[in-house]
Amino acid sequence: MSIALLFVTAFATEWQKPPEEVLAVLHAPQLPWVWTSPSGGHLLLADPVSYPPLSEYAAGWYELAGMRVDPGGGYHGNHGGTNPRLQAVGSDAVVPLGVPAGAEVQGAAWTADGERFALTVRDGDVFSVWVGDVKGGLEKLDGLEVNRLMARTVAWMPDQKHLLVRTVPEGRGEMPAAPVIPAGPRVTEGSGDKARSTYESRNLLKTAHDDELFDHFTTAQLVLVDPRKGKRTNLGAPGVYAGATPSPDGKYLLVERLVRPWSHDVGWYRFAHEVEVWDKKGEKVATVASLPLADEVPAHGVPTGVREVSWVTTEPHTLVWLEALDGGNPVAEVPHRDRLMKLEAPYTAAPKEVLKLQHRVVDWAFTEDGTMVLTEWERMRRWQYTRLVNLGKGTMKPWFDINEDDRYASPGDPVYRLLDNGKWVLHQEGDSIYFSGRGATPQGDRPFLDLRKIGTDKVTRLFRSPADRYEQFIDMLPDGRFVMRSESAVDVPNYHLVTLGGKVDAAAGEATRSRTSTPITKFEDPTPQLRAMEKKIVTYERADGVPLSFHLYLPPGYEPGKPLPTVVEAYPLEYSDASMAGQVSGSTQRFDRLWGASHLFFALQGYAVLDSTAMPMVGDPETVYDTFVPQMVADAEAAVAKAVEMGIADPDRIGIIGHSHGGLMVANLLAHTDLFKAGIARSGSYNKTNQPFGFQSERRSLFEARDVYIQVSPTFFADKVNEPVLVIHGAADSNPGTLTFQSEVFFEAVRGSGGTARLVLLPFEDHGYRAKESIEHVLWEQLEWFDTHLRGK
Repeated sequence: MSIALLFVTAFATEWQKPPEEVLAVLHAPQLPWVWTSPSGGHLLLADPVSYPPLSEYAAGWYELAGMRVDPGGGYHGNHGGTNPRLQAVGSDAVVPLGVPAGAEVQGAAWTADGERFALTVRDGDVFSVWVGDVKGGLEKLDGLEVNRLMARTVAWMPDQKHLLVRTVPEGRGEMPAAPVIPAGPRVTEGSGDKARSTYESRNLLKTAHDDELFDHFTTAQLVLVDPRKGKRTNLGAPGVYAGATPSPDGKYLLVERLVRPWSHDVGWYRFAHEVEVWDKKGEKVATVASLPLADEVPAHGVPTGVREVSWVTTEPHTLVWLEALDGGNPVAEVPHRDRLMKLEAPYTAAPKEVLKLQHRVVDWAFTEDGTMVLTEWERMRRWQYTRLVNLGKGTMKPWFDINEDDRYASPGDPVYRLLDNGKWVLHQEGDSIYFSGRGATPQGDRPFLDLRKIGTDKVTRLFRSPADRYEQFIDMLPDGRFVMRSESAVDVPNYHLVTLGGKVDAAAGEATRSRTSTPITKFEDPTPQLRAMEKKIVTYERADGVPLSFHLYLPPGYEPGKPLPTVVEAYPLEYSDASMAGQVSGSTQRFDRLWGASHLFFALQGYAVLDSTAMPMVGDPETVYDTFVPQMVADAEAAVAKAVEMGIADPDRIGIIGHSHGGLMVANLLAHTDLFKAGIARSGSYNKTNQPFGFQSERRSLFEARDVYIQVSPTFFADKVNEPVLVIHGAADSNPGTLTFQSEVFFEAVRGSGGTARLVLLPFEDHGYRAKESIEHVLWEQLEWFDTHLRGK
């Protein structure tokens, strides 16, 4: 069957719930989502849907070319926000917007002046467009059903009067019926193929019926809508469109159209497609590129040919794109990896090469004067280079470069602003660009707002969060004020309007302008019981001197000096530089809100929790997994030793928990150490030989590094797992590296070797867990497991 229905015939237990005090936190109201209008005059608020019922997942889904699509035509498991409402900045009044009760806002598009907005709303199985204004008016565009898949659904045209909408074609008809029996066996063959990344193999098409379903759900009609006059104009014929973007002057559309046959080997984003320019009536003006199926992209590589086609946002209708010069292969030895191309209207001449780039281009944006700010990535050094490109002259000069892992030196990300035509450019003040960032320090994150002078290393710090709070820039207003979100360990996050003033203090490191702030929102704490938890950042070193850290959570009412049962949570990460590996991330000033099956719930049940425990793997990106196990063991030994030294952890009552790559870590640590009394491994991959052509940052194949694949795979060492292990997995995990059978085989290997193990498979769940019943049950399983094996209950 095309629809994925998983039937589970037996369970070791019925659905269970954790203690009431855990449920009270789990199901406490979430803080609302917030969209800021471009003018900064209004906030759009909606309440997120957190834990849908399992019955929704049990209704099934279709696996279509890299997507899971629900029977209603939306992304499976994707939810929006309910109860949308407007709040004017400077007012406490909240104006409800009149969508049906229970309907979910799944997208919001503002006009550039911040006066009007278009909402994509799902009500049952129907997606529709609602257009409103900041006075509270809201109207549904009747007869217009939105197609939500693959590309942006609703966007304002540059005139800010019309909407470009991807709609379900009229007369689409019923969904194709599944054949009673398959048309034939599923056959895959190859001859002389190159290995492709395993990440391309998620939720792929498998049958001719799947192909029909893909056509049914993805075929869209582009429609130009005038909401005020009610006029609608179809643009082009119905098709499978991966994108449709108006030029800055509104005269043209850049359209990406997928073409058959559909591949059963890769996702839709690798399908053959036509890149076309249409006029505003929907007539094709030119074909920019006809791109073949990209089904042999190297691991960590890019497709060959034209890619990332886009408009130059500061010119009326000029196109730019990239082309790989290394065959898309990141390890090919070539002087240049990419070249930047340009094409101008009427798009009939040969495109011009602007310049060649030494490294892979990963990002670009434009300043208000048309300068392209382009970022290259050097894979081996994990280094990023930001350049300034003059498209007209075909010249480039450096601006700044950074180690991508260096949190302390990170310049942050550029701030954008919306032009009158709805196009985004870098927000500029004079000859400088605004940058905002997390502001990592050895004491924790302190977010900032800077002005960085273009082409120089001069930086003016405008704002930095005080050390006793966590305050971050959200959005810049046209008049120079900005919206800030402010919180602390005990204060719920709320939004403020900030005005900067005064002269800049020249003191190094703390140079900021004076500011005044006015509260906008007054959200209240939905879980005050969490404020009684203590937390701190703890730093220490690995035996070889690599600096490490963890976030320590202590339960309410903790008695200093009393060793506790302790839970260590971690996720292994790769680094090229030991000094980067030990940098602290996060902040003790964040306002804790526990979500899902979080390990932090243990702190409410009397455990100490080592959260985000550093587990770095330091080395050459090509060979770092040669030492994965010994480095991981050294990381764990250092963390345990520090917690015991502090008098926090009882060395005989320490457990380890991890998800995904963290699940692999748990299984390996139980197999190769006796540091932990028990472990919980969730949605992990325990036999890397099932991913023979690479995993994580490992590019070598199984056949090039056979011993490495085996050494990192705890299934081969399951007979060494002599501590109890709880193995949890979504029964419908679509992540190619962590398919559900990985947990089933690992469990059988441990159990068959005489070990103590429990396997929990969650019906209908993917790599992460979302359904209410699943989340509650996982929390119960986790608490019961460590209560039994750490506390001896």
